[in-house]
Amino acid sequence: MFKRLQPHHLMILEAGLIGLFFVQAARFLIAALYSQIAGASVVSTLLAAGALLPDPLPVDPVVVAADMTTLGALLALPVIGMFLVPWSVMPLVAALAVIAGRLLMFDLGILTPTAAAALTVCAGLLYLLTTARHRLRVLPYMFVIGFSADIVIRAFGDTVDLSLRPGYLNTQIILSAAAALLALASLLIARARGGTDAVNRGLIPLTGAVGIAGSLFVWLALFGLPNAVAARAGVDYTLFTPAILAAALLPIIPAVRGAARSFIASFDAGARGWLWLLTLALLLIVGLRVDGVIAGVALTLAAFLSSLLWWWVARPKGERERSLGGVWLLVGAWLFALLLLGDNFTYEYAFVRDFSGDLAFLNPYVPPLLRGFRGFGLGVLLFASFLAALPMIQTRHRIPWSAGAPAITSFLLIVASAGVVALTVNAVTPPLVNPVRDVGTIRVATYNLHGGYDEYFVEQREAIARTIGESGADVVLIQEIEAGRLASGGVDQALWLARRLGMDRRFYGTNEDLHGLAVLSRVPIAFSDGTPLESLGSQTGVQRAQITPDADTVVTLYNIWLSPLFDLGEGAVAQSEQDQQRQLNAIFASSLGGACGLELGRAVVGGTMHNVPDSPLIGAMRSAGFSDPLAGLPIEIGATFERLGQPRARFDYLWLCNLPSEGVGVLRSAASDHRITYSGVRLR
Repeated sequence: MFKRLQPHHLMILEAGLIGLFFVQAARFLIAALYSQIAGASVVSTLLAAGALLPDPLPVDPVVVAADMTTLGALLALPVIGMFLVPWSVMPLVAALAVIAGRLLMFDLGILTPTAAAALTVCAGLLYLLTTARHRLRVLPYMFVIGFSADIVIRAFGDTVDLSLRPGYLNTQIILSAAAALLALASLLIARARGGTDAVNRGLIPLTGAVGIAGSLFVWLALFGLPNAVAARAGVDYTLFTPAILAAALLPIIPAVRGAARSFIASFDAGARGWLWLLTLALLLIVGLRVDGVIAGVALTLAAFLSSLLWWWVARPKGERERSLGGVWLLVGAWLFALLLLGDNFTYEYAFVRDFSGDLAFLNPYVPPLLRGFRGFGLGVLLFASFLAALPMIQTRHRIPWSAGAPAITSFLLIVASAGVVALTVNAVTPPLVNPVRDVGTIRVATYNLHGGYDEYFVEQREAIARTIGESGADVVLIQEIEAGRLASGGVDQALWLARRLGMDRRFYGTNEDLHGLAVLSRVPIAFSDGTPLESLGSQTGVQRAQITPDADTVVTLYNIWLSPLFDLGEGAVAQSEQDQQRQLNAIFASSLGGACGLELGRAVVGGTMHNVPDSPLIGAMRSAGFSDPLAGLPIEIGATFERLGQPRARFDYLWLCNLPSEGVGVLRSAASDHRITYSGVRLR
């Protein structure tokens, strides 16, 4: 019976499902490690200081250490599997390990979600190794289908991975059962046909493992997140999500691969890979250094070129050739970790502190190196792209883009891909916003989200949405919000919050285009732009937007985030204060100068100023004619920054110009280490 079946399509479906589980687990693991390591550091510091922490601990350093140890041990899986990979049953064993790990991520009491994600990822590396050995031609579909399916799921979740919610468990059980049945059927059919044929017997060389590391990074950090592409290129998420999905899916069509093969075959074998790399690099530079449709199109084309590179990471295996693929995958894993580290410090460079004690001798070398990643996000992506293209550069005697399939196959795949893209178009279409118009009073708020984490670096997205809803704000000026960082799970927080709360949004990225400022509003937004500010520490900026409560009224909003005051050494605080003053002077020179001198000018300035009410910095705002509706509130009521072990402070402000206030307050929600501040504003 099994000899009459064609196993290839079953294996592709199986690889696609395993690839989806792998991608979901990898994204979760990256964000979990970031938040838990940071949270454990905070908790350990507080415990050492004798602070009274909640019970149970928000983040337990012992559990975090155990999860890290588990991850380190599980990285041995591909090395161990290297000796077992010739067994024909290994694809099934590896698939079942991935399936088990993905199910255990739902916190079923066996492993922590982080440890389960580590199992899924490391078992995924083992599956990758066995797939290369037994199903060489199927391997690229693991990534192409995996990332494409992840894009679709996130589209339905407004950039949030719906598969991480508890309510998804039943769906995950069904998908896991389907993957297990496909893996079993593929094994039985392969055995019935006499095992692995020579065409499908392959291996992963060192350059292939390096290429996997580079491709995984560019897809996890950029191409696999249409919201990140939209934010970096300054284009519409709704328009470019289907475009990126189509670019990811096109290589599964044999006719497309055939056209790519014909094109690249016309060039010298030694130049093909370099040509591909240079084209990819040029498109990335245009996409990340130019704003608008041109940038969006460039990144879409770059995603297509990058998706085709998955076919080059493995090659056919000689009859007696030895494979060290497990060792090379371990090397690739460490290289991928270095890329993640570099990407993280393109955002966190300002928080690097000097070493103390026995490690102080590293201070002239390591801290300056890490701080040097400021503004180097494009450099990290270009380096990862070089690694991704390395297998193609090193391969000169074969072109793995085969078009050996009937035309009907390409036609059916085009129809199927078009259906998936159409489904995604429907998913990303924004809901209608019920506008607030022709009212006498609106409520404006300012809220620093701390990247979506509370003071212990526990993710608080839902709590933040509830807090904004409870404030009753019609307009919210938001600071430290992210649009697709790996550290926050790739979520576009402004987009998700806007759709969750029924508001419109405008985002302005101050750091790598993915971290910055946003305005959420139920009042129609007529205009929005932003300006970066010079800073010695974290890159900051000012966002400007205009809202129109009625046909005759325009209110200009200024959303600002000034540099934090860092105590990193002698004179550092004074330098930070001077940095803040320079930034405020720049804001006055470019935006606020004379704003309150106009009789009919209505303006709201809100944001995090990182200074106390009696400081000269705040005094400059009063001198410019802006009123502080929360002035005079006792610190117990008016504090906007609260962390355990630190005194309460007011760092967040709302300033009004030609707008009387009423109904002010500060909500004590601990969803962020900052508190949301609001004020009613009379328009008439």
